[in-house]
Amino acid sequence: MKSFEEIYREKKMTAEQALKLIQDNDYMFSAQAAGEPEAILEKLQYLKKTGVKNTVLNTCLPLKYYEAFKDPEMKGVMAHNGWFFNAGLRDAQTKKLVSDVPQSSTSILRKTLDRIAYENRRPVVLTTVSPMDQHGYMSLSVSAIYERDLINKGALAIVEVNPNFPRTFGDTQVHISEVAAVVESDRPIFKSKLAPYTETDAAIGRYIASLIEDGSTIQLGIGNIPNAVATELKSKRHLGIHTEMFTETMVDLIECGAVDNSQKGLLNGYSVCSFTMGSQRLYDYIDNNPSVLFKSCTFTNDPYTIGKNNKFVSVNATLEVDLTGQCASETVGHTQWSGTGGQSETVQGAQMSLGGKSIIAMHSTYTTKDESGKEVLHSKIVPFLQEGSVVTTSRNDTDYVVTEYGIAWLRGLNVSRRVEALINIAHPDFREELRRQAEINRIW
Repeated sequence: MKSFEEIYREKKMTAEQALKLIQDNDYMFSAQAAGEPEAILEKLQYLKKTGVKNTVLNTCLPLKYYEAFKDPEMKGVMAHNGWFFNAGLRDAQTKKLVSDVPQSSTSILRKTLDRIAYENRRPVVLTTVSPMDQHGYMSLSVSAIYERDLINKGALAIVEVNPNFPRTFGDTQVHISEVAAVVESDRPIFKSKLAPYTETDAAIGRYIASLIEDGSTIQLGIGNIPNAVATELKSKRHLGIHTEMFTETMVDLIECGAVDNSQKGLLNGYSVCSFTMGSQRLYDYIDNNPSVLFKSCTFTNDPYTIGKNNKFVSVNATLEVDLTGQCASETVGHTQWSGTGGQSETVQGAQMSLGGKSIIAMHSTYTTKDESGKEVLHSKIVPFLQEGSVVTTSRNDTDYVVTEYGIAWLRGLNVSRRVEALINIAHPDFREELRRQAEINRIW
């Protein structure tokens, strides 16, 4: 019987050799964000040399704009589907080199696998793992969004083994026997710093924190507003974490004693998440830390799972809200800006939770420049969403909306009262015009 080390050596190869395993019509999934296998993705153009045709690559918030993403010669070799856009994919979309897949995180994998089966494609997962232990197990490290689920479904697994990636627990364990190819690298893990937030962010953070009671279970994202919220939560007690993304601010809340995960009602004692990215301090905290449990988003973001937590509070961002409460959180007009992610499901799940609250947070305004270069102020609370905008959270599900001017609680309100509540938290310069537009267009 071969040892795990022997099996590992037999499967070890270069990125180019691993890509030779890709066959016509294969559907490749790249791990999300910081979990993406950079050493493999940087070589994707090699597929042009293998003669493979009609493959698909599915990404979710890729952190680099790889050459294969912007190479028109990849057409016919590899199509690119995106579950969550960034600046690179927005550029690729203008060149017709990527197309967005409308999605909700707990159902999109099942739906995509249904499509793959219908089209007779083979699923392939490309991901980064931490080194193998003495028992033959590697860890999916910073992303368990859908990677383990794919391996469970029989996907061909090509992994980048990197010693700079932390070892994590939960739906992250992958045995060498489940892997088709091992590509070793020693590149640094992606790191990011917390950006300083503004007084506007701080004001929004204070309003949101006022809605979060001791003993609540929280879901926060990344960005200035969630960072501001976390700062304001340091005086709270017995908070729990059940979130899609585990952030450095959550480490702060654990270390200051605000979070102890004692009153969640589901998986007490554990901080539950699906992925993470951030600073080296964050990666050091989660490394070999069994109290941070990485679960597939088919579990973490499932509204019914979320609803089992006590006083669950979801905090999500949006780009624009109309006067009836519709939230456009992923598009700017016809431009795909990001993705749905877990927003729609955490919004619903929070309201299934006993004492739960769903919060949509945003600045009240944004600025553009006119032809002369002068800044023009625009309201994010509008009578109607921009033409082409996609509704991410329907008005049926919108609960709390928070800006730097206050809190609008829409739960149970008719349209007429929603209009007034939202106008009251709009920037003062736009309130009169919003009322006028509401009257003209009979939004009541």
